[in-house]
Amino acid sequence: MHANPVVERLGRPLRLAVIGGGPGSFIGGIHRAAARLDGRYELVGGAVSSDPDRSRAAGALLGIAPERAHADALELLDAEANRADGAEVVAIMTPNDSHHRLVVAALERGFDVVCDKPLTNTVDEALDVRRRVRDTGLVLCLTHNYSGYAMVRQARAMVVDGRLGDVRLVQVSYVQGNKASEDDPSPADGPLPWRFDPDRGGPSLVLGDIGTHAHHLVRFVTGLEVTEVAAEVGHVAPARVVDDFAGALLRLDGGARGSFWVTQAAAGVENDLRIRVSGTRGTLEWRQEDPTRLVVRPIDAPVQVLTPNGPGTLPAAARATRIVAGHPEAFLEAFANLYSDAAEAIVARRTGEPADPLALDFPTVDDGVAGVRFVAAALASSGAGGTWTTIERDQGGTT
Repeated sequence: MHANPVVERLGRPLRLAVIGGGPGSFIGGIHRAAARLDGRYELVGGAVSSDPDRSRAAGALLGIAPERAHADALELLDAEANRADGAEVVAIMTPNDSHHRLVVAALERGFDVVCDKPLTNTVDEALDVRRRVRDTGLVLCLTHNYSGYAMVRQARAMVVDGRLGDVRLVQVSYVQGNKASEDDPSPADGPLPWRFDPDRGGPSLVLGDIGTHAHHLVRFVTGLEVTEVAAEVGHVAPARVVDDFAGALLRLDGGARGSFWVTQAAAGVENDLRIRVSGTRGTLEWRQEDPTRLVVRPIDAPVQVLTPNGPGTLPAAARATRIVAGHPEAFLEAFANLYSDAAEAIVARRTGEPADPLALDFPTVDDGVAGVRFVAAALASSGAGGTWTTIERDQGGTT
């Protein structure tokens, strides 16, 4: 990404306000850095903590003017909506149970939205958000950030181009070890983190936290919807009461079959997200911990290893890179690709000028609905002993 169509069309960056992501938040810093990386946003306001004093103090540390560092999210939205120079985009990085309320409030006030996944904790809430996005015509970008990696976009483009032939098999796994110890979180440290409260974190910790990423990656790369799931969901740490493991078989459109495995309880593993897609003409393999390499295994030619801006890079991948071949790009840049793509869609909506088609592959509210429906179906399947369970779809066939 080299040109800045946002500034070229508006004469300035988009004005951004943030909700959540304050002191101690890993993802808050990622959001803010990603938004700034390509110069398409200016941070102008925030309500970054549920504690009013911490929110104001942290806002000042982020360079937000004191009168625009708010103690409450709704206060922030009202104030920015009533300013002539108010924010145009709101980024939401709060506990899952607040996503529906805050996204709806932002849309009602005319803001385009960037929201952390999962979209909501329930299917009904997700459908309500989608209806409001469609009614308003506003943009909602969901941060399934792994779809921002250049080589993931290369994989998607190769599938679209037919280079794999018909997709027949998909394997996806997302394996972490950060919850391998039953003492994490420790009851001695006080109240449990919100992710361990089903009312706040959602009905399944592992599916909401990383399972939705794996599910989205399957859909993004293959272009196929997951139609049925046969799942086992639970916990492998005996004393734990929230899910830290899910395994499933998948059926996809067109007759493709898949396997799905996610856990946060694999001791010693860091952040190992992998996908393998096999078609009638070959196989693609990508691993998040080695993100600049896409392994291509043609049925009738030697194995190839593709890298960003190296030989064979397709336009969708080239657009997602910022430096020359041989220099690594990774997590932050992938996250920034979503912010930059969303910015182009937002400016296109505001100006009436078409966006670059390559900017329109970012995850939207439809992906959010599909993810929440997948979680609901996997839990229903597991509760019924792993029986094949149909994932709810719209009448038109989309999930």
